Amino acid sequence: MNIKKSIKKVKEIIFGFKIRGEMTFQVRDKDGNSKKLWNENTLGKILRKYFGLDLQGISFLGYWDTKMQFHNLIVSTGKAGMASRCNGAGSEAAFTYLEIGTGTTSPVAGNTTLEAAITDSGLSRASATCTRVTTSVTNDTAQLDYTWSNITGSKAVTEAGAFNNSSGGTMIGRQTFTAINVSAGDSLEITYKFQFS
Repeated sequence: MNIKKSIKKVKEIIFGFKIRGEMTFQVRDKDGNSKKLWNENTLGKILRKYFGLDLQGISFLGYWDTKMQFHNLIVSTGKAGMASRCNGAGSEAAFTYLEIGTGTTSPVAGNTTLEAAITDSGLSRASATCTRVTTSVTNDTAQLDYTWSNITGSKAVTEAGAFNNSSGGTMIGRQTFTAINVSAGDSLEITYKFQFS
């Protein structure tokens, strides 16, 4: 291998490693039928983030589908927590809990909690089913999956995050999104993936 290729490979190893978060949501009614969810495009996200406009149903701002999928922000505490888990230098527990909320302030690297976590209506923080799945190479993605199936009230869910404790703890990632409206009798499933790319 020549010097240029060797330097390129070293740069890829040092600077190319990232943790990429991705969330998928699905809502079903009491009869098990999938509800349509609004998937924003880039313009829709900009209008919501900078102007507070959640303009669902306008075709040039997104589309309706039975699932909603998007990337999330890995926050600073999450990066530190993953580094601790990697070499055992800290006391971080595994990130196995999912939480949803009604906050609408866009995520930033310094976030350590959700803005307005939901603690009632059967939608409080929950222990997810955790597995490893393959995205690019075998088992390169940590997956958390949970379904809130005993929803007892109406909520407009607009944020989600993953944590390493049933209360408090360290948050690894957070994202806000266009409102997902759930009602009593519905179920809400989140599949939250962290790919080590």
